[in-house]
Amino acid sequence: MNGNPIDLHAFFRAVRTYGWARVSFELLLIGILVYFVLSFLRGTRGARMLRGVAFLLISLYLVVRLVAAQYGLERIQFLYEKFLLFSSFAVIVAFQPELRRALMRLGETRIFRAPATQVSRDADALVAAAAFLSRNKIGGLIAIEREVGLGGISDSGVRINADLSAPLLNTIFWPNSPLHDLGVIVRNGRILFAGVQFPLTESDDLPPELGSRHRAAVGMSEETDAIVIVVSEETGDISVAERGQLHRKLTPEQLRQYLIEAMGRVPAEEETKAAA
Repeated sequence: MNGNPIDLHAFFRAVRTYGWARVSFELLLIGILVYFVLSFLRGTRGARMLRGVAFLLISLYLVVRLVAAQYGLERIQFLYEKFLLFSSFAVIVAFQPELRRALMRLGETRIFRAPATQVSRDADALVAAAAFLSRNKIGGLIAIEREVGLGGISDSGVRINADLSAPLLNTIFWPNSPLHDLGVIVRNGRILFAGVQFPLTESDDLPPELGSRHRAAVGMSEETDAIVIVVSEETGDISVAERGQLHRKLTPEQLRQYLIEAMGRVPAEEETKAAA
């Protein structure tokens, strides 16, 4: 490294002669990696923060690399590489909940889906239960498991393993029943667990009038890809949380349509009616 000050004209001339094919390939690989990471974090606060962190680190990496290559600033490049390593560990610690969600989705994806007729039956039972709870202003919290298994979360609850039905859900959430205060996990026409403690969201975006049930619904939808139905015991409002977003004040008809679409199927009998 010489002692001459950095000549910006020389720097930009060197940039023009840099191996752009190599730079483009590196940027493509970095872009693909960032895209897949952000796709796992979609719907969380971590996605917005990580976009800024990724943009800053990548920009600094390219600038330092170009400057160091042109002017032989080996010490600067060495120090930045160490800083980049430290930053990687800091990102892992800061975004631990989001990264855990990504690993869960990678490791617990199932291949087979429920048939359309079962989706329709499940939606009908869930809507009937939500409508009953809403009319009577009874709080309810129901997570519908999809691709990501909920095994680690369900360990806090009581195994039920019974056929999904509105009367059973209403009994579970009836005031003063042993399991009424926490959540229920449903999968493929079965009520698997009740009395489950759902993870609470740390988001500050929820309206202050919403309580712990709604925070638990959003938190579960941030950690997994579950659809979470929540009924307010104060107002009777029906809401659905998915991917960290809370859709509030749904009617039973809107809830059914949402569930049918979110679970990925349109019942065969409805397709026939639509075709007619």
